[in-house]
Amino acid sequence: MYSLRFRLISLFIFVVTATLAIFGFYQYARLSDELEKNFTAHQKEVIARLETSLPSTLWNMDESTAEKIIKAEIQNVDISEIEIRSAELPDASFVHVTKAGNNNQTATVIRDSNNFRVTAKLFAEITKRDASKGNNTSQALGEVIVTFSHDYIDKKLRDNLTLTLVQIFILDIILIIALTMSLKVVFDPIKLLQSALFELSSHDAETVTELPESKSQEFGKVIRGFNLVLRNLKNIIVLQRQAEESAHAAAKETEEAYISLKAAQKSLLQAEKLASLGSLVAGIAHEINTPVGVIVTSASVLSEATNEINKNMAEGNIRKSDMMSFLTTATESTRLIMSNAARAAHLIQSFKQVAVDQTSEQRREFELIEFLNDVTTSLNPTLRKANTGIDITGQANIHMDSYPGLLAQVITNLTMNAVTHAFSVGMGGKIHIDVSLSEPFVNIDFRDNGHGIPEEFLDKIFEPFFTTKRGQGGTGLGLNIVFNIITKQLCGTITVQNHPDKGAWFRICIPRITEQLRK
Repeated sequence: MYSLRFRLISLFIFVVTATLAIFGFYQYARLSDELEKNFTAHQKEVIARLETSLPSTLWNMDESTAEKIIKAEIQNVDISEIEIRSAELPDASFVHVTKAGNNNQTATVIRDSNNFRVTAKLFAEITKRDASKGNNTSQALGEVIVTFSHDYIDKKLRDNLTLTLVQIFILDIILIIALTMSLKVVFDPIKLLQSALFELSSHDAETVTELPESKSQEFGKVIRGFNLVLRNLKNIIVLQRQAEESAHAAAKETEEAYISLKAAQKSLLQAEKLASLGSLVAGIAHEINTPVGVIVTSASVLSEATNEINKNMAEGNIRKSDMMSFLTTATESTRLIMSNAARAAHLIQSFKQVAVDQTSEQRREFELIEFLNDVTTSLNPTLRKANTGIDITGQANIHMDSYPGLLAQVITNLTMNAVTHAFSVGMGGKIHIDVSLSEPFVNIDFRDNGHGIPEEFLDKIFEPFFTTKRGQGGTGLGLNIVFNIITKQLCGTITVQNHPDKGAWFRICIPRITEQLRK
């Protein structure tokens, strides 16, 4: 599978090359048509001049003058041979001149498909008078045979085609260099962050070094967020060790260990954010694949249609229906390219905003359904892998003044909890999020159509470290973090029950305008 960087560069190179090729072949066709028209017009001019100037030389049998006339004409680059034949001696040349010389009898000319022979009759006007009236008659004196060469036109066309190909090649090289350098600015920070995440997941956190921060980088906030989480994670390790060492201490030390545990719990919240950030980074390349694929396909269809219309035009078989079909294809392909490019830009903007939200506790205003769509978009790769769909409904234009990073953590944890616990392996399911406004509160209903929660566990699922997947990757902290964010930081409530139809049903109620974040 080729990398996204390679596919983007290939797409731009293909589009630019195809565009330049279309214009180049169009110019080639116009030049060819113009040269052919000039070639035909020149033939007529030469024949007209010879029909005017040569009859008198044949009448007077003035071979010297005739030879001077045709030597002057044969200086043209597209004339290779001129021969004059007298009517009195039809089997012999009166004057015969070629590019190689002017030997009247022995010159040999090799003709091929690039030579065009034009024969014109030469006449003299003779005046006759009778008893009734006078009249003029024409007498055939002979003929002139002019051989025109197409080599000059072919050379000009070859030179034009060579110049076009060289221009396309040079522009492609420049574009490859420019795109490689431009995309390096975007993909190097992503690659650096991806490598750090893999290293963090496969090694001890204490051995992982922080990433270099740069304010000039587009992903500077994401990298700073990673470094913050890494530092907190290392603090967790230190705090855990301190808790283990103080486990055998006195009662006073037990209270200090409890304080350390609370600090560790806060750090684990940051660790959960790191997991969400990892999903976001993986989702960037995955989600942009679809619109880029549509752009490549549309560009290919447009290229094929353009080649076909060029072919018909070159063959002279162009019809109005062909042109209308080409315009329809070009319009639709352009629409698809523009709409999918806009979609890719929107996805990138959404990913950037979600990344900023998840790595900060910044308060801002946002539209709820639009925000939920951005968050769930970053989870699409995980949802598709689990064969799970998600849809969002409810009242539009609910504008909140709150902490989107915390709310994103809630939605992410609830979604991951449903994917892990609600559905059978390989079967998949459906998640539904519904929002409504009841001033001054916002209600969010999060439910799935999975197995539901056993009644004996309903009162325990928000407790820390409670999980039914222990030993299978479950930590028991996901829903506890959700409960703490909703109740302590967003000043709301969350309840859970089994839906009457099927699956678990979480009901969240939070203020539309949240109070200052509680530390």
